[in-house]
Amino acid sequence: MTIKYDVDLIQQISLFERVAQADVKECFYFKEKLTFMVESGQLGRALGKNKSKLIKLEDMFKKPIRIIEYNNDMKQFIVNLIAPLKVVSMTIEGNVVTITGPDTKTKGLMIGSKAKNLRETEEVVKKYFPDLKEIKVV
Repeated sequence: MTIKYDVDLIQQISLFERVAQADVKECFYFKEKLTFMVESGQLGRALGKNKSKLIKLEDMFKKPIRIIEYNNDMKQFIVNLIAPLKVVSMTIEGNVVTITGPDTKTKGLMIGSKAKNLRETEEVVKKYFPDLKEIKVV
């Protein structure tokens, strides 16, 4: 996953940081939404009270945005990335992560059509945890 920061994206990051008052670690498109990854511990500040900053930013950008929190722990990072989908359990064996979802609908949403969502999730996770080989949903 290579991200090219053009002038537009840099301006969006700058505007986000000014409005949300949170440090952006990275900005990318994930599941067709503009996604801002903020530093650990800054998600609450970025969202604002009752998601007020999120709503304001979506109005300014005129597109849906998503804010996720970075975490050094791979398990927590994946949970943050696939939220609001619930995870029953997650195991890491070697370089393979196995996620157990609560029901078939949730598993289907995690995997996506032709495993598109799963591959996108893998791509983002591999950027921060290069040892990862594969993510499986069971």
